[in-house]
Amino acid sequence: MHTFQPYPIELVDMNPFTKIGKEWALVTAGTKAKCNTMTVSWGGVGVLWGKNVAFLFIRDSRYTKEFIDEGDFFSVAFLGEEYRSALNYCGANSGRDQDKFAQAGLTPAFRHSIPYPDEANLVLLCKKMAAVPIEECHFVDPEIMKKWYKDGDMHTMYVGEIIDLMAR
Repeated sequence: MHTFQPYPIELVDMNPFTKIGKEWALVTAGTKAKCNTMTVSWGGVGVLWGKNVAFLFIRDSRYTKEFIDEGDFFSVAFLGEEYRSALNYCGANSGRDQDKFAQAGLTPAFRHSIPYPDEANLVLLCKKMAAVPIEECHFVDPEIMKKWYKDGDMHTMYVGEIIDLMAR
């Protein structure tokens, strides 16, 4: 078990374009009895509805989506480059028939009963505020559907209030 410290959100100094879009993150949801994690590279952080939030996009086919839909909380965790293979694994494999944490060499940990990978350097603990299905009828640019959703596997946008933030 690693030692995390609560970290004031005002002190966070990260570039979300790099952290999420290039380095990637793991979103984790579930309970101590059963949880799952997956790699995300679409999303961001900001302020919405008067709250500090994280927002992520998860395809309908993903197993982790079931955990987020069933619960009220999820985590967004950032790992160092030494965990690139774990991030790759969690983005390419399902946890439906395996313990994805174990297979990726990660350890589930919990704070406020919210799961996250213990190997992370920075963890956003989030309370789900909204789940918004992305639908073709909302696209102004028709190329989006052609490029990203040819197979019909759409995303849901999840918005979560950042209720706690931990860092090493």
